[in-house]
Amino acid sequence: MLTPIRQLTVLGSTGSIGINTLDVVAQHPQRFKITALTANNSVDKMLAQCRQFAPRFAVMLEEDSAEKLRAGIRAAGLQTEVLSGVAAMERVASLPEVDIVMAAIVGAAGIRPTFAAARAGKQVLLANKETLVMAGRIFMDTVREHRATLLPIDSEHNAIFQSLPRHFDGDLTAAGVKRVLLTASGGPFRAIPIAALATVTPQQACAHPNWVMGKKISVDSATMMNKGLEVIEAHWLFNATPEQIEVVIHPQSVIHSLVEYVDGSVLAQLGNPDMRTPIAYALGYPERIDAGVASLDLCKIGELHFEKPDTQRFPCLQLAYQALVAGGSAPAILNAANEVAVAAFLAGKIAYPDIYKLIDHTLATVTRREIATLEDVLAADVLARQTANEWLVCLV
Repeated sequence: MLTPIRQLTVLGSTGSIGINTLDVVAQHPQRFKITALTANNSVDKMLAQCRQFAPRFAVMLEEDSAEKLRAGIRAAGLQTEVLSGVAAMERVASLPEVDIVMAAIVGAAGIRPTFAAARAGKQVLLANKETLVMAGRIFMDTVREHRATLLPIDSEHNAIFQSLPRHFDGDLTAAGVKRVLLTASGGPFRAIPIAALATVTPQQACAHPNWVMGKKISVDSATMMNKGLEVIEAHWLFNATPEQIEVVIHPQSVIHSLVEYVDGSVLAQLGNPDMRTPIAYALGYPERIDAGVASLDLCKIGELHFEKPDTQRFPCLQLAYQALVAGGSAPAILNAANEVAVAAFLAGKIAYPDIYKLIDHTLATVTRREIATLEDVLAADVLARQTANEWLVCLV
């Protein structure tokens, strides 16, 4: 019996997750068809993807990028329709013929299209952290209300998902789970003297020892803010309390996360550090499909190391826990301040330790409010960015 071809929209197709998604899709032309691709402003990459996959739609965030892409599409003789703007991204995320939506747009810009996919009842492959960090309760309510299927793509959350009972319904106690453990590589600065952090460069911060990622998430890995955001995500994905979520540094990035049960059993998901593994798991779910990933050679690895995070070296991790406990708009404020801080660091406007200082200042300055709607979330995001940028101006 032939498996029906499933149609995909890839939100953020030119980023690392999007590229890896298309790599897996290309290995299974009998299973998947690309219906729509979206990107920010990477026209050349998008044109190459359109040549390879011939999607029905290609969406660029800005109209000037869309116009450049249209010219390339015409010259290539393709039939792809080029659109622009967030509303167009929401449209292609909710097309009736689309079965699966990969939500891989980095930052707050990905929230509206991801919500659109959930409201349309799609199988949502969630790689956009901000949707759960900023609007976790609202998004999870939307998923349940519209009977969407939510599958996490972050290697850590995907590992936890794989290590939980197949029919886990959000009740950790009923599933016999004591806690979940998120592993972290520790990034490029795990072992350097803390005093040396004052002079590290963006290039050094982006040189991740294990993973090939974009600049923003690479800096988040260096500060361990990425793990803090993942703690907040885990809270919403698995209905876990802050006390049930522990972070452990594991430099080899072979164990992607673990679940501890009340009987003392600890289940872990292992694999080479390659994002195609969680992507393939989610694309094929509930089946497993080939990801094109090399087999894990435990004998070659030899040893696995673990250590507790140093709160002096990684203070951003504690800020994330504090925001999760505070609730309401605090996680949205945290996320917005972090985006401003990382952008400023990458632009050479602030030093590496100032990332923490800016986020801490913004969390302490912006009043936390309760969140009832997506508009509340976006308003908190705007206010936090304004406050963070005012701090930057005063710093100069």
